[in-house]
Amino acid sequence: MKKNFIFLLFFTLLANAQKIKTTSGNLVQFNELPSAFVEPRNVDIWLPNGFDYAGTEKYAVLYMHDGQMLLDAETTWNKQAWEVDATAQKLQSESKTQKFIVVCIHNIGQVRHSNYFPQKPFESLTKKTQDSLYALGGDKPLFGEKVNSDNYLKYIVSELKPLIDKTFPVYKDRAHTFIAGSSMGGLISMYAICEYPDIFGGAACLSTHWPGTFSTENNPIPQAFFEYLKKNLPSPKNHKIYFDYGDQTLDALYQPYQLKVDAIMKSKGFTVENWITKFFPGKDHSENAWKERLDIPLEFLLGK
Repeated sequence: MKKNFIFLLFFTLLANAQKIKTTSGNLVQFNELPSAFVEPRNVDIWLPNGFDYAGTEKYAVLYMHDGQMLLDAETTWNKQAWEVDATAQKLQSESKTQKFIVVCIHNIGQVRHSNYFPQKPFESLTKKTQDSLYALGGDKPLFGEKVNSDNYLKYIVSELKPLIDKTFPVYKDRAHTFIAGSSMGGLISMYAICEYPDIFGGAACLSTHWPGTFSTENNPIPQAFFEYLKKNLPSPKNHKIYFDYGDQTLDALYQPYQLKVDAIMKSKGFTVENWITKFFPGKDHSENAWKERLDIPLEFLLGK
């Protein structure tokens, strides 16, 4: 493992070191990683300071969506980033969490909505509703292709995770495998832990985009999510789930829906031991807002 890892590290850092800067740790980058299930995409793996390249120590793994928005604000479209590396390193250095790496899965902009929209709830909608959603945006459709989040999750679980497990000294079990994202990335993280409860032990869903689109009037989408959760939430005995939301910009839409989700969580036996929903007054729908509070879900999910 050590020989293969060092070769991979050298090759990827040599090819990509100048593209994304980190404030701590090291970055291994796969460019246009191919898949049998979804479009090729870049994947960045952040490794903390002191990472044990020899493999005598194992690490937990956090998978995150919208990977190009997670590390370096200078490389993002809006000059904002989560700065995951800084928060993750600080928590580990202060021994507030177990040691972990972060797998940053880039999105493909034109098909992001199709990749991230939970497929089974979508398919529970009437055909008329589905067709109306596919028509949104006209010449620049909101959905660049048919909803294929089941394939996106298959990509993570059956292709990406085995690659990470083989290449890096990480734990492979559910108790050390987590998934996180915001907005549509929050939805797909929720969907992932429900669809693959034997793979993911925890999910962080920040500013979860319960409306699914950008309209709340006569919108059947949230109810489809609620019904799905009632039937598919994983066991609270061995799973942790984090939700949050603000009240500015797009986040202003979320509170009524999140309160209904909270009621479902309670009805399924989730308590403060394995579930948190936090409200952040005055906070908007942005990477800067998520950066400010990222330590909360990370410590909740990955705390010692």
